[in-house]
Amino acid sequence: MTKVQQKLNKLRSNKVFEFLVIGIIIFSALVIGAKTYSIPPELLRIIHLLDWFITLFFLTEISIRFLGEKNKMDFFKQSWNIFDTLIVAVSLIPVQDSDLAVIGRLIRIFRVLRMVSIIPEMRLLLNSLLVALPQLGYIVGLMFIIFYIYAAIGSTFFAVINPELWGDISISLLTLFRVLTFEDWTDVMYETMKVYPLSWLYYLSFIFFTAFAFLNMVIGVVVNVLNEESDKIKKEEEQDQQQVSIENLNKKIEELKGLILQRPAQPTRGKDYRR
Repeated sequence: MTKVQQKLNKLRSNKVFEFLVIGIIIFSALVIGAKTYSIPPELLRIIHLLDWFITLFFLTEISIRFLGEKNKMDFFKQSWNIFDTLIVAVSLIPVQDSDLAVIGRLIRIFRVLRMVSIIPEMRLLLNSLLVALPQLGYIVGLMFIIFYIYAAIGSTFFAVINPELWGDISISLLTLFRVLTFEDWTDVMYETMKVYPLSWLYYLSFIFFTAFAFLNMVIGVVVNVLNEESDKIKKEEEQDQQQVSIENLNKKIEELKGLILQRPAQPTRGKDYRR
């Protein structure tokens, strides 16, 4: 690694530089929000210049991260680096006064997501969620089966009472989602209890299966995957530290060998043995 790469690598690992990048990302989000208001043309031009300044700053920051990488191909092995590069590259395309202006604004909105790539804790949370998706798929599938069964029962018994809420199975699914989110679900229950006094069992059992059981299962899976990902990152960091320690030890050994070889050999004096 050259001296320039060492300086760039030290700069991108600097906490002050990281906080500066985070501050610019937050400022970029504020600039995007300001464009949604009705503002004078003079202020709009200033905001437009600020937007280009933010884009150039992100271009400089991604260049520092790329040039500071010892092996340039390793930079693109990380998905977040590819995402950041695409966002910055597309932001450089001038689409302000063209038909693609809406797409350009949408791309600039996604610059806020760079906060996730900069902050390791957010990156860990998102990666854990993505890893947990296959396991969550089975839970969601089982939850849909419960939803479908209860929707069919509700449509069968309660359609006469209120067709707007229980007219068919698709509307019943929406009503059950309302019950799951506790959005005035008691009004729905009391309406059916006038005809079926024991219908409260239907609602309470549904809430128990969905809101309590399945949602807690989802939380348990996410927490479990989060712990596994945290342990994996700790092990990788320990391996990296061990590798650095071994490299430093090898360097010191090589330096000692060089010093030993450079030292002039001292002449040996013969011993006078007398009888």
